[in-house]
Amino acid sequence: MVEAGRPDRVAGAPINEAIELSSTFIAGGERNYAREGTRSTAAFEAAIGALEGGTATAFSSGMAATTAIVEGLAVGSAAVIPQTFYNLGRTLFDEQVRLGRLEIRPVDTTDTAATIAALDGASLLWLELPSNPTLRVADLPALTAAAGERSVRTVVDSTLATPLGIRPLSHGADVVLHSATKWIAGHGDLIMGLLITADPDQAVAIRTRRTLTGAIPGSVESFLALRGLRTLAVRLERCSANAATLAQRLADHPAITSVNYPGRPDHPDADRVASLLDNHGGLLSFTTDTVERADALCRAVRLISHATSLGGVESLIERRGRYPGEIAQGSPAELVRMSVGIEHIEDLWSDLERGLR
Repeated sequence: MVEAGRPDRVAGAPINEAIELSSTFIAGGERNYAREGTRSTAAFEAAIGALEGGTATAFSSGMAATTAIVEGLAVGSAAVIPQTFYNLGRTLFDEQVRLGRLEIRPVDTTDTAATIAALDGASLLWLELPSNPTLRVADLPALTAAAGERSVRTVVDSTLATPLGIRPLSHGADVVLHSATKWIAGHGDLIMGLLITADPDQAVAIRTRRTLTGAIPGSVESFLALRGLRTLAVRLERCSANAATLAQRLADHPAITSVNYPGRPDHPDADRVASLLDNHGGLLSFTTDTVERADALCRAVRLISHATSLGGVESLIERRGRYPGEIAQGSPAELVRMSVGIEHIEDLWSDLERGLR
């Protein structure tokens, strides 16, 4: 991860791929136009592809990457999707239904039998691992095997797990999706998405889809994302350690009614967590005794930022129930999601404890 995506080692050459700022290239080379990507983007794709074990294609955003899959389905296709997952992703699927282009089959993807039963006649199985914001873990190997037997393509959004938590391609997935905006870039300063596949034909189809839609990332964003990727291991180690400690302390707090964190022994999918995830991550969610307390906490914190998104070096917190789409998917109104950063653990706990008072 630290060495991947570097230019050739030549005496006097830079160790980092330069930011290539050009839209047009001289004819006869490997690229003609920046819609096909730049050297900056190619370096980032090479690094993340090596980490995931496939060919990576970077997009201008995570939603652009999602759209490349969803809108690439034939009209009338059926997609099996989680009952609860990333709010805007569900909105995209719902919009395809509204336009008469797609059938969706929402299912509790942690219920393996129910998910497999929904696969017959489908074209796509969409999984999120862990799920956002409840952090549930599906039986990935069993589901990808069943999907493969039925010629159903499996796409796994493993943004929350990161490539250091799980490599879905090694568990039978066809395509892995990341919002590189989050843990991979890690500094809250860019928007980018990724699709990775080990199938050469799918890789060509994904790259063609990006070219046709023009959803290309910028060279500056690619440079920053690659720089962020190189520190992912050390950032994630600190974020995960902080999150584990906060999850335990929150569980012991009288104002907290439940805590969702993959590293907790009482996690409902603890066996799957143990067998599938190499890292428990830096995201947790919890419910307070009232919506009012949840809102007051988010307003009261000072070190932690009251903001959306996740995966940065700074801690963020928000009540997810403030979004109608989250409520429609079944998230409790008082559910709070916290992306834990690399701040000192006692400073974070002091901020949370004061906010809960």
